Amino acid sequence: MSLSRTFLDVRPLRTSPVFRRLLFGRTVSTLGSFMTMVTVMYQVWDMTHSAVWSGAVGVAQAVPMVAVSLFAGSWVDRADRRRVYLTGTVGSAVCSLLLAVQGFAGHAPVAVVLLLVAVQTSFAALGAPAAGVFVPRLLPKDQVAAGLALQQVTGQAMMLVGPAVAGVVLGWWGIGVCYLLDTLSFTMSFYGAYGLPALPPEGEKSRPGVHGVLDGLRFLIGHRVVRGALLTDLAATVLSMPASMFPLVNDERFGGDPRTLGLFLSALAVGGVAATVLSGPVTRLARPGPVMLCASATWGASLAVFGLTTSAWAGLALLALAGAADALAVLSRTTIVQTRTPDALLGRVTAAETMVGQAGPHLGNLRGGLVAGWSSGATALITGGLLCVAAVGYVGASTPELRALPTTTEPFDEGSLEGS
Repeated sequence: MSLSRTFLDVRPLRTSPVFRRLLFGRTVSTLGSFMTMVTVMYQVWDMTHSAVWSGAVGVAQAVPMVAVSLFAGSWVDRADRRRVYLTGTVGSAVCSLLLAVQGFAGHAPVAVVLLLVAVQTSFAALGAPAAGVFVPRLLPKDQVAAGLALQQVTGQAMMLVGPAVAGVVLGWWGIGVCYLLDTLSFTMSFYGAYGLPALPPEGEKSRPGVHGVLDGLRFLIGHRVVRGALLTDLAATVLSMPASMFPLVNDERFGGDPRTLGLFLSALAVGGVAATVLSGPVTRLARPGPVMLCASATWGASLAVFGLTTSAWAGLALLALAGAADALAVLSRTTIVQTRTPDALLGRVTAAETMVGQAGPHLGNLRGGLVAGWSSGATALITGGLLCVAAVGYVGASTPELRALPTTTEPFDEGSLEGS
């Protein structure tokens, strides 16, 4: 295999100017979004010095994401996806501008900040299902996985860079400038999407309201491959999400050194970026089902062994391996969803995938924290990792279609749904 085929597949950047512009705009906007995330946490803590109010930031983000997503997906499957995405982008930009105004003015009640965060998250939940249809509509089928990998690696890079940039801007110019920079970043996202062609649903449009939502849920429950992909993701995140246990494990095993604690999260991120950069063979292989199952099991096994280790360097290596496995699992899951879901249902299924991706880690951290509180951080890591491996094994054994899955798009046959 040539060295060029080992690294990230960049064919979509060469073959599709529209995708290239869209990716650039979304990357800049993602940078701004991570800056705002850090700035909101800093501002709320600075205003209240209350852990309860700081926790409320997560509530202000999670509740609208769940409440809006499925209904947004139903609307996306009835409308021009480009127009819906632009609407969400403009709404998010207005919210960032209002956050900047209150940041410069000062003395805004904390409830106002959280309200603006909730409204902005609602607009983001509206745009996410629309954005989920862009890659399979803009790129040839054999480049969809590569396009998703490019989106993933740029998002991971901004996750690393954004908080650092926010810290510098906060220190030099304050919260108002951070929010204003996020507002400006949305102009690039708007620019990237404005040149897209109209993207109405291909096939029968979604029924309005609850009926459309139920149709999407029926597809998720009945389509064995897509259902298996989402269940695998839930198994990995709910059963073995490690972040909430890191402080306790750091105290138990490594003397509570804050430098070690920071390296835990960095190791996960570095492993994820490295795996995505070297994902060329994986995306060209076009076997996302087996890759997702193996990567998810590796995630669980790595975290279980991490719970056993007493060496800081070995622990960091295991976390980097877990981060790499997680990145490949997410890339494969997204490829499955976007290549196996009919276009007319893709908005609703993407909305459900977004909710799984948002809710799973939160539930996993809660589970890990509870188990660690009853026993120890190491016990929570080991049991969670082993349960993850067992659950992924069960999904793979009970879904042979997933084990043998090539990257193809099949027409949706309602008669093939279980229970139909």
